[in-house]
Amino acid sequence: MDTGIKDTVHPVEAASVMRLLPDRPRLLALGEPTHGEDLLLDVRNELFRQLVEQEGYRTIGIESDCLMGVVVDDYVTSGTGTLDEVMERGFSHGWGASAANRELVRWMRAYNDGRPASERVRFAGLDGPLEISHAASPRQALTVLYGYLAARVDADLLPCDAETLDRLLGADDRWANPATMMDPSQSVGRSAEARQLLLLADDLVALLDAQTPHLIAASSRDDWDRARLYARAATGLLRYHYWMADTSPGRMPRLLGLRSSMIAANILAVAERGPALVHAHNAHFQREKSSMRLGDVPFEWWSSGAIVRAHLGEGFAFLATALGTIRHQGVDTPPPDTLEGLLYTLPEDRYVADAGRLAAALGDARPALRVSPWFGYAPLDPAHLAGYDGIVFVKDVTRR
Repeated sequence: MDTGIKDTVHPVEAASVMRLLPDRPRLLALGEPTHGEDLLLDVRNELFRQLVEQEGYRTIGIESDCLMGVVVDDYVTSGTGTLDEVMERGFSHGWGASAANRELVRWMRAYNDGRPASERVRFAGLDGPLEISHAASPRQALTVLYGYLAARVDADLLPCDAETLDRLLGADDRWANPATMMDPSQSVGRSAEARQLLLLADDLVALLDAQTPHLIAASSRDDWDRARLYARAATGLLRYHYWMADTSPGRMPRLLGLRSSMIAANILAVAERGPALVHAHNAHFQREKSSMRLGDVPFEWWSSGAIVRAHLGEGFAFLATALGTIRHQGVDTPPPDTLEGLLYTLPEDRYVADAGRLAAALGDARPALRVSPWFGYAPLDPAHLAGYDGIVFVKDVTRR
């Protein structure tokens, strides 16, 4: 191993991470190359805990349903509900079953207990109300937004009454039909009712914006900010359903791009509140365009991180996580000519590497791209090394 590479690594600690960056970024993202491994989430939890306690970060966001995340935020900030209820109702994608996510929520509640509101750490879901197979009904987002406005503005300003909204929404299972992902004809996203709802949602969002001074005074900035979350979810879901009904070749890249923009909007809203930590798959934070092939058709879209970076510039920093083995998934010792293989030769079980210095130490000797035998793990692309602000490396991912 080149001694220059050895000199680029440091312990996985808040102080080490901060030394990699010119200033404390407003938004610090930590990615992961696979989902569902609690050992990686343990590393996240400890690093995020240190960054909260030592560097003043005040929001933790993860790749989970943004509306379900409200349940978690209420619990960690105010103690609303029980930990069991929150883990069941506050996470999408099955993340609530994770022991590491449970520990994160438990720690956040304990940290906040007895602290003034300005010092509490908040929780946020970053993803839209979406699953791989389907998208949620826009009912919750639209009705909560409507209710917030109806209680605080003149009825004449509302674009419709509550009964009209309910009638247009219809049965929720029409919207959440999993058959629509593979069969656009099953989608209600371009029905006359859905088109009318999209116009009404746009009017409600415009009213929320136009009445901002009054609404903050009549409720609170936090309540107004939460109404904006429901507004983003409502319009995002309706657009997503609209494009689920599309039959053109642009359908899938449009849907993936919409999801990315929904996540980016939630991340930017979190950053407005102050210094924030966010966690999701590495692919969501990369600078480069994301790509996929469906059959023989390739397509591209911008990741959430690329969108956020375009807004925040140096205020956004990204640590990618790389790993050596996940033997219980058939991912064995990485080949020595890959980036993960080079990092695997170091004796430490986990560390953070200075990506810029690592790229300089490697020079023109670009490592090979590792090929994963398991679809659930995505190795880092050495060609993107300069796009990372740091790399968190975990040598062996084992079951806890």
